[in-house]
Amino acid sequence: MREDHEEFLRATMGAMELVYNLARKFADRQEDAEDLVQETYLAAYRAWRDERRPRRVEPWIATICLNLGRSRYRNRLRRPSEVSIEEREVQAPRSADPERAAVAAMDRQALYEAMWRLPDGQRVAITLVDLAGFSTAEAARAMRTPRGTVLSRLHRGRRGLAVLLWDDVREVEER
Repeated sequence: MREDHEEFLRATMGAMELVYNLARKFADRQEDAEDLVQETYLAAYRAWRDERRPRRVEPWIATICLNLGRSRYRNRLRRPSEVSIEEREVQAPRSADPERAAVAAMDRQALYEAMWRLPDGQRVAITLVDLAGFSTAEAARAMRTPRGTVLSRLHRGRRGLAVLLWDDVREVEER
């Protein structure tokens, strides 16, 4: 049993950053993303213990995270949203150049909000290919869709992001 545990840790810990980045795309709060990472690793460990081991760990564990994230997303739609007290507090940027830090935060926030305005399939495709570095074939396996569907969602998602971000820029310029 201990050997299985250690083998699992050696095989999967390299994918922790990938799983966390995927989880952040499904969660509004850091705590929720951390919970999703934990659930992902628990589900992966159960499968590992039951001798359902993959050839490549990253796509396998990413698929588990995506499936759990989708389930959480559907469940979240059925209950009211929660806002932590930390989210309501405003903190000053810890930077030598507050203006540059503010602009970077606005750009990051605009991208984050634009990503959430995309349809689920497009957001997941962009996350896997553009942010996590998956090939389109690996993303197709993780999403359980044909590769052509991933390519289409990537194209539409990127185009949608460009339109959404351009609309944000025009709004700022009109003010």
